[in-house]
Amino acid sequence: MKILLTGGTGFIGRNLLEHFSQSGQFEIAATWHRTKPQAEAAVRWIEADLTQAADVDRAVRGQDIILHAAATTSGAKDILSKPYIHVTDNAVMSALLFRACLEHKVKHVVFLSCTVMYRPLGRPVREEDFDGHITENYFGAGWTKVYNEKMCEFYARTGPTRYSVLRHSNIYGPHDKFDLEKSHVFGATMTKVMTTREGDRLVVWGDGSDERDFLYVEDLMEAVAALIERQKTPFELLNVGAGRSYSVKSLVAEMLAVSGRKLEVEYDVSKPSIGFKLAVNVEKIQKLYGWQARTSLKEGIQKTLAWYRQHVLPRQPSVS
Repeated sequence: MKILLTGGTGFIGRNLLEHFSQSGQFEIAATWHRTKPQAEAAVRWIEADLTQAADVDRAVRGQDIILHAAATTSGAKDILSKPYIHVTDNAVMSALLFRACLEHKVKHVVFLSCTVMYRPLGRPVREEDFDGHITENYFGAGWTKVYNEKMCEFYARTGPTRYSVLRHSNIYGPHDKFDLEKSHVFGATMTKVMTTREGDRLVVWGDGSDERDFLYVEDLMEAVAALIERQKTPFELLNVGAGRSYSVKSLVAEMLAVSGRKLEVEYDVSKPSIGFKLAVNVEKIQKLYGWQARTSLKEGIQKTLAWYRQHVLPRQPSVS
């Protein structure tokens, strides 16, 4: 079976590549655009701008399975100041890709969506809890994801291709972004914990009360594998997460404990913060596909920190 990974040099794409190349069951190709990949024997790299129909057609032709992870992503600063960057390109890429999958009779598409369309409910949200009301800060990104999901459902009804939509929670782990401008909360927090100098304060954006459902990236890979192996229906939409939320304050505390660093923490409420508390209910994917998260937050931090110390810290300056 031939697998195409879109966004092969991104965070989730890199993990998909490593996970599926280790199985030895697939012939793997991966697209890249702005970030040039390292030469690897396990993958055939395809330079492609997925906002261009000709590039999409060239990449999709002859493939059996598409794992669609290509997207413009960033953190709270861009979500609040430049929300449009998460809209146009992401919609265009998906529209061209899904049409090409129909035209080339691709067997299965897995679309990595996310949970930005959900509103906090005070309990883990189910797939059917989405009611068309999206939190203002996520309006653009949220509706773009919903549009892409509905395209998946449309093409699943139109042609022979099976579609899996995974609404994953906040993913973290190896190959994440660990810069302070574009990282999500996990990557930015780990960078601050590991680069703040002794005696300086670790400054966290917001008041620390935001809550996220943090899922270790390898657990997401196992969910993708389960759908590829077991899905028989034309279309599935599934939550994928830890099933509980953790506050930013508890994340900072756990990172400090695991790293052994002794830092005073300051919460800067003048900096961008989404003001959001969310956990996802994962009973559906557990029941249908036998999947559940296996990595605790502490264990995930330990694994990510080990990778960070080896691959990121040696080239990262200290910050005050």
